[in-house]
Amino acid sequence: MARDRENNQTSPESVISIIGPGMTIVGDCETDGTVRIEGSVEGSIKAGKAIVIGKQGVVTGDISTQDAVISGRVEGTLVAASRLELQASCHIEGEVHTRRMQLEEGAVLNGSVHMGADAPKVAAKPSSPDRSASQGPREPAAAGSGR
Repeated sequence: MARDRENNQTSPESVISIIGPGMTIVGDCETDGTVRIEGSVEGSIKAGKAIVIGKQGVVTGDISTQDAVISGRVEGTLVAASRLELQASCHIEGEVHTRRMQLEEGAVLNGSVHMGADAPKVAAKPSSPDRSASQGPREPAAAGSGR
């Protein structure tokens, strides 16, 4: 039986990570699958498949994913490349980039909204400098030699 479990490898896209009620994560989270947040996260979250934020969930930081369903609170930039669902209990403070959005009556969205096929591509650009900044002086040297 132990061998059967080892051979049954789960694809990263099908994994669901859960941040439970009462749990606080300080730092960035990244997965190829789905993240469900019932607690709080202070940092950026990147999920290859989806992000679900429950009614009591709180995210202070940037979110990047394919699909998102938000019932809780988000403060930061939210990028949903495919679909974004804002439920009646959600409260968003920040920038939103998505291709399609469903907004339920009662949802609060304070910030700018960018929609359409190009919206997620525009939003993806701010995350790139974060990675290049962590590489140190390589970025400026390359930019300087190209001119």
